[in-house]
Amino acid sequence: MSFTLLSSPLQGFTEFRFRNAVHEYFGGIDTYYAPYIRFNNKPVISSKYQRDLQLENNQVPNLIPQVMTNDADEFLIAVKYIKSLGYKELNWNLGCPYPMVTKKGMGSGLICDPSKIDAILERVHEETDVVVSMKMRMGYLDPTEILGTFPILEKYPIKSIAIHARIGKQLYKGGVDLDSFQTCLDTSKHKLYYNGDITTVANFREMQERFPKIDHWMIGRGLIADPFLPSMIKADTEEYPLNRWEVFKEFHDRIYKEYDAFLQGPTPIKMKMQGFWEYWSQTFPNPQKAFKAIKKANNPRAYEQAVRDNLKTVQ
Repeated sequence: MSFTLLSSPLQGFTEFRFRNAVHEYFGGIDTYYAPYIRFNNKPVISSKYQRDLQLENNQVPNLIPQVMTNDADEFLIAVKYIKSLGYKELNWNLGCPYPMVTKKGMGSGLICDPSKIDAILERVHEETDVVVSMKMRMGYLDPTEILGTFPILEKYPIKSIAIHARIGKQLYKGGVDLDSFQTCLDTSKHKLYYNGDITTVANFREMQERFPKIDHWMIGRGLIADPFLPSMIKADTEEYPLNRWEVFKEFHDRIYKEYDAFLQGPTPIKMKMQGFWEYWSQTFPNPQKAFKAIKKANNPRAYEQAVRDNLKTVQ
């Protein structure tokens, strides 16, 4: 059975520099989702989001913008902007689990309010011809919350619903709830995509066996930790290429160079790369030691030496 691999958006990680580098050095991802546009009570698209979506900044084959809002007017502003760039689809984030978002009734905190979801979708479909897709969790407090949205969603031509098989309150802790995801599959009449804890080829094979009807698979943290994963899934192999670490080094160096040129001062670049290494270190023989070396590096020279030291452990 053929299938499609999608890159799940993670704020602060899967921006255009990362997407372009993943596509160039590893491949395997068919469609990328941009991290969500958020308005913060101002009816404008910030330069950060504009930069990420500008066509000249993106060299990936397919990119879908995303918005996170609980306000129809904001949604429509996002639609107008992305359409001005030539995008035809806008993904609506009802999945973000973080309390600073959910307490404001956005992300997974909106799933418990089907009437509000209905009101927003009604205006969007009445006033625009944008293609709407969705990314959701199964709820915030309970995995049955999503079931209450399905009758509403069925009123609209939603292209697809990517479901992360956790509730928002979990954040990323604990396992995915595959039984509740199966209930979603049995209940929803829309096209569903699977998202959550695809971190190895073996793990992907297990998911495929469990959900044979799913042909779109979304990879989030697993892609950041191991950018080889999508191409290995596509090749159905658990064997890394012989030049694995040389490719990783080139990939790392490109991201580091591009962010270093963009970010102002040593602290922002340190924090940016430290965020990536929290994931990358998981693929090293001693993850804790590898990450500790990066955290201890307090200047660019020390950081570059820590990277070299980490690579020595695998070469």
